[in-house]
Amino acid sequence: MENRSMKGWLYLLPAILFLGVFMVYPLIDVFIYSFEEGYNSASQTYFGVGTYNYSYVLHDPYFLQAVKNTLILVAITVPVSTGLSLLISLGLSNIPKLRNLFQTVYFLPYVTNTLAVGLVFMILFRKTPYTDGLANLVINFFGGESIDFIDGPYWAKMFVLCLYTVWVVMPFKILVLTSALASVNETYYKAARVDGTSRSRIFFRITLPLISPTMFYLIITGFIGAFKAYSDAVALFGTNLNAAEMNTIVGYVYDMLYGDSGGYPSFASAAAIILFVIVLTITCINLLVSKKHVHY
Repeated sequence: MENRSMKGWLYLLPAILFLGVFMVYPLIDVFIYSFEEGYNSASQTYFGVGTYNYSYVLHDPYFLQAVKNTLILVAITVPVSTGLSLLISLGLSNIPKLRNLFQTVYFLPYVTNTLAVGLVFMILFRKTPYTDGLANLVINFFGGESIDFIDGPYWAKMFVLCLYTVWVVMPFKILVLTSALASVNETYYKAARVDGTSRSRIFFRITLPLISPTMFYLIITGFIGAFKAYSDAVALFGTNLNAAEMNTIVGYVYDMLYGDSGGYPSFASAAAIILFVIVLTITCINLLVSKKHVHY
């Protein structure tokens, strides 16, 4: 048994070393940087140790705006994208002959470059001297006034960002959910139909519990992905997200390192640790909820 145990640890050793070097060590390093006040990356020096970096970040209006944007993005895009993906997957499961074709069509946005999709959305929503964009043409057709979705009011910009994020993440969720639905044993459905069970009851009592592990996986990864959002906002509103009031927490960290306000690794580290704590908290809450509602 001891030889087998040692052999198992030897198999795991490359993965453990990889995770230690590229994940655990950087996390510890960032945690240390977050307490070093006035850290200078060029000279590798700092003038004090304390919680000033956290105090500065938590009182920075740009960071608070980034937190607000990120929380709104998470609260809207995760449930909407998951719900729509489930509905589309249910529809695809009822047309087995065309399922592969539609899966390919729905998966195309996922393999398309994020910035390219963002440019398409800019064309659809940005007002220019030549056109108000396709979205405004539709609004005008129904008697509404044109809206500047890219440089206009905050709610309009957030609407476009949420719509874009949902569009980008849905293909992967559809693919995973379609596979999960296909793996459900048909015997359960046949037995339910023999008993005269309604479709809605079949869905809530059979389908949803059996695919709940997949749903839980998509929700967890959806939360983590939404909290890490940055390239989506850049694709729509450019690199100066603070001016557009559309920055995210990851964008704030990047700006503190490399942006116009760059050169403050201690502030960036503090913001990164705060993001880590938020994501860890949300994940733990989801894990606790899953114990009651996820059927393995």
